[in-house]
Amino acid sequence: MNRLILFLAFFISLPTFGQDKKTVTIKGFAPAYVGAELELFEIEDYLSMKERSIAKTSVKSDSTFSMTFFAEETQRIVIRANRNKTFFYINPGTTYDIYIPDKDPYEPYRPNGNLVEVTFFELDSTDINYKILSFLRWQDDFLGNNFVLKTHKPMEFAKKVDEFKANVEKAYSKDTADVFFRTYVRFSIAQLDNMQYAAERNRYEKHDFYLKNFPVSYRNDAYMSYFSSFYEKMIPRLSMETNNRVYLGVLKSSPTLVMRALGSEYTLINVRIREMVMIKALSESFYTNDFPQTNILTILDSVANHSLFAANGVIARNTIARLTDLVPGGKCPDFAIMNSNGEIKTLASYSGKFLYIHFLDPSGEKSTLQIEPLLKLHEKYKEDVTFISVSNSSQNSSDELSSIPWEKFNLEPDNAFFGKMKVQTFPQYVLIDETGHVVAAPALTPLPNGQYETIDKTFFFIREAHLKMKDQRR
Repeated sequence: MNRLILFLAFFISLPTFGQDKKTVTIKGFAPAYVGAELELFEIEDYLSMKERSIAKTSVKSDSTFSMTFFAEETQRIVIRANRNKTFFYINPGTTYDIYIPDKDPYEPYRPNGNLVEVTFFELDSTDINYKILSFLRWQDDFLGNNFVLKTHKPMEFAKKVDEFKANVEKAYSKDTADVFFRTYVRFSIAQLDNMQYAAERNRYEKHDFYLKNFPVSYRNDAYMSYFSSFYEKMIPRLSMETNNRVYLGVLKSSPTLVMRALGSEYTLINVRIREMVMIKALSESFYTNDFPQTNILTILDSVANHSLFAANGVIARNTIARLTDLVPGGKCPDFAIMNSNGEIKTLASYSGKFLYIHFLDPSGEKSTLQIEPLLKLHEKYKEDVTFISVSNSSQNSSDELSSIPWEKFNLEPDNAFFGKMKVQTFPQYVLIDETGHVVAAPALTPLPNGQYETIDKTFFFIREAHLKMKDQRR
C-alpha cells in the first residue's frame, strides 16, 4: 500500500487570501538543488502510470523556488529534481510552502531516483495532505497493535478490523464535502478486507460493496490501487468458455467481441469498468505470448480513438505508449543516426549481437571518468557486445573521445534520439539484445553503483551463453 511520505513542521495556518480557486502555488526551499530544475508532474492515469509535466522552475542561488499552475481538482502530484522525487496532494486554490531535502545519506543510491521526504510549513488542518496523513497514522497504529493477531487469532483480528472500520466511518461521517478524502478512506479500508483470513467477504461481495455502484475515481490513487489489485490478472480468472471467446476476439482484433465476451463475467457488468479491465488485461498479456502483440495494439488503438469514455481513451493511448516504450523486454524503437564518418545507422544495423549504447556529455567530468573503464570492458567483451558512443555535442570532441576505438556519434543536444532512448542524464547506458529488444534502460555502468553493481557481470553471462552455444554447434 502506498504511504504518503511527509513531515508536518506546523499544523495550523491562516487562510490564504487572493489565490485563484483554480490555481496552486508551490514554493519553498531546496538547498540541495541550487541551480537545478524542479519539474512537477501530474499522473494522467493510474493504470499506465503515465506522468505529464505541468510546471517547472529552477532553484535560485538562495535555495528558494516558486511555481504556480492551474489545477481543476484534488490530485496527487510528483516533483522531480536531480532524479530524486517526492510526492504529495494538492487542493485547487491553495499555496504550499515546503522544504525538499537531498536523499537520505543512509539510503542506497537508486539509478532511477530516490524518494525523499517533503516537509510542509504551516499546513492547514483542512488540507488534503493533513487529513490523509492523520488517517494513515491512525491506520498504521491500528495495524501495528493488531497485525500479530492475523495469524494466531484470525477471528479476533477480523473483529478488530470491523471495529476499526466502524470507528473510521463514525469519525469521518460529517466530512461529506471532501469527496477525494472520503474516497481515499473508503478504498484504503477496502484493502483491509484483503488482509483478513476470517470473516472475509468473497470476491462478488467485495465487488457489490465497493465497486458496483461507486463512481470510477480515475484521479484517486487509493481507488485505483484497489481497482488494480481487484482486477489483476483477470483473464486467468475467466471461465474456459469466456477465455476462449476473448481469445477469438483478440485474434480478430475486435474490441467489440472482447467486450462482449467479458460481459459474461459478473464483476464486469459496468461497461466503463469492463473497458478499463480490457485495457489492463491486454497490457498484462502483451509480453506473455498468449495473444499476438500486433492485435493487442490494434484493439488498444481502437479504444484510444473510439471509446465512449474519454478517460478510458487516455488510458488506452498511454498504455500503448508504455507497451512500445523503452522498457525491458520491449522492442527497442527504431532510429536513424549519422556516425562520425557520415554513415547512417539504424537499429537493424546492429542485429545479431548485443548492443551497449554509451550516452555522454564530453564536457562533463562524470562522462570522461567512465571512458577508461569502458575501454577495459570493450577489450574484454568486444567479441560478444557491440559498443557505440553517442555524444550530446555535434562537434567532434577529439580530446575526450580520441581514445575510443568503437563507433561514435556526435548529435545535437535536442536530437530526438535522446528522447526516444529516455536519456535523462550523462553518462547513461542502454543495453539491447541480438533481436533488438531492450535488456536494460538505463543499464548498469562500468563503475559500481550504490549497490556495488557494474555491467561487467551482465557481459560475463552474455559471453558464457555465447560460449555454450558455440560448444553445442561443434
